[in-house]
Amino acid sequence: MTEAYTEAEIEKRLATELPHWYYEKGWIRRKIKTSGWKASLMVVTTVGHLAEKAWHHPDLTVSYAFVIVKLVTHSAKGITDKDFLLAKKIEDVVMWDAAETSQGVFEGTPDDPRFKYIKKET
Repeated sequence: MTEAYTEAEIEKRLATELPHWYYEKGWIRRKIKTSGWKASLMVVTTVGHLAEKAWHHPDLTVSYAFVIVKLVTHSAKGITDKDFLLAKKIEDVVMWDAAETSQGVFEGTPDDPRFKYIKKET
């Protein structure tokens, strides 16, 4: 879809496809909570890589213990498939937990506060 979705369509897609994202002031957004500055920078770098590969660049708010990602398709003056697809990729990559998805090939980040850097939402 190259045309912008309506607000009702956006809310429905977020609820079913991206439950940790929300719609506010014309943007879809995700607040990713981290354990501190180094973790926030890792998130920013990862989002930057994905955005560059997609050639669709979000606005970012970077703080000590969180990163807010904001997406909109400026040329369409609203939210399009580009935004949903990049949001899904960001969600899949940044929130990936190797221990949960790798059938034991990877150990994942140890369950120790010294090594945790992304705060998972339930």
